[in-house]
Amino acid sequence: MRLVSLLPSATDIVHALGLGPELVGVTFECDVPAADRARTRVVVGGRDTRGMSPGDIDEYVRAQLAAGADLYTLHADALADLDPDLILTQDLCRVCALPSGHVAEALDHLGCRADVLSLDPYTLQEVLGTILAVGERAGVPDRAEALVAGLRARLAAVAAAVAGRPRPRVAVVEWVDPPFTAGHWIPDLVTAAGGEPVAARPGARSVQTGWQVFRDAAPDVVLVTPCGFRLDGAAAQAEAVTREFPGTPVWAVDADALVVRAGPRLVDGVEAIAAVLHPGTVPAPSAGAVAQVG
Repeated sequence: MRLVSLLPSATDIVHALGLGPELVGVTFECDVPAADRARTRVVVGGRDTRGMSPGDIDEYVRAQLAAGADLYTLHADALADLDPDLILTQDLCRVCALPSGHVAEALDHLGCRADVLSLDPYTLQEVLGTILAVGERAGVPDRAEALVAGLRARLAAVAAAVAGRPRPRVAVVEWVDPPFTAGHWIPDLVTAAGGEPVAARPGARSVQTGWQVFRDAAPDVVLVTPCGFRLDGAAAQAEAVTREFPGTPVWAVDADALVVRAGPRLVDGVEAIAAVLHPGTVPAPSAGAVAQVG
C-alpha cells in the first residue's frame, strides 16, 4: 500500500503502526526519519513561520482566512505522480492542515482513485479511535489494536498513580498573543494526568479569550502549550505569561511533540503533565519535554 499523509499527526500514527516504509508523501511539517526522506515526497507546502512572533503569526493567519486564501498549498501533480492508495487528511482545523475538501477536488480533477480518510478527533478517546481507523484502512488492524491497548494501559497506570490525590486546577494557554483557551483533546490530557482543567473547552474548538478569564479561573498551575512550538519556543513565550500570573507556577510544554498533534504521543504528554502536577508519582519526563519558567 502506498500512503500519503497530509497532516503531521497522521504521519506520527503511520510510523507508530510500523508503516513508515509505505509512506510516500507528507507535508512540509511532518517528522520523517532521515532514512525515509529520500523516498518520501513533500506534497503540501506552506509558509515557514520560524522567526515570526506569535502575534505576527496570528495576524498572518487572520489575514489569509479573511481574504479566503489558503494557508497550505497542495502540489497536486506531485500527489498524482505518487499514485497513492490511501490519503490521510482532516477537516478539524484550517490553520493546522489542508482541509479534506481540497484533496477531494484535486483527486477529482486528476482522476485519481485513492481512498481518502479524514481524521477529525475532538477528544482523547476519539484520537485513539483514529489510530484504529488508520490501522483498519491500511490493512493492519491487529497492529492498531495492540498499539491502542498499550496506550490505554499507560493511561490506566497514570490514573492509578494519581488516584485519591488532590487535583490541582490547571489552565492551559494554547496561544499567547492573543491568548487562546485550550480546546479539543487538550483538557482531556489534563484530566488524565490528575488535574482539573479550567478556562477550557473540552471537546470543542479553542477560542480567543482574555487574560482575566484565565485569572478568574484561579488556576494552581499554568501550562503554556503554543501550537506548533517545541519546548524552547514555548518557554520563550511562557516568560510573558508569568507576568500575568504572579505567584502561580508556569510551565512550558513541548507542544508540538506532546500536546497538539492528535496521535500516540499524546500519552507521552499525559505522563509529562502528571509528572508536573504530581511529582514523584510517575517517572520524570524526558529532557526537553517540560520546563518551569520564571
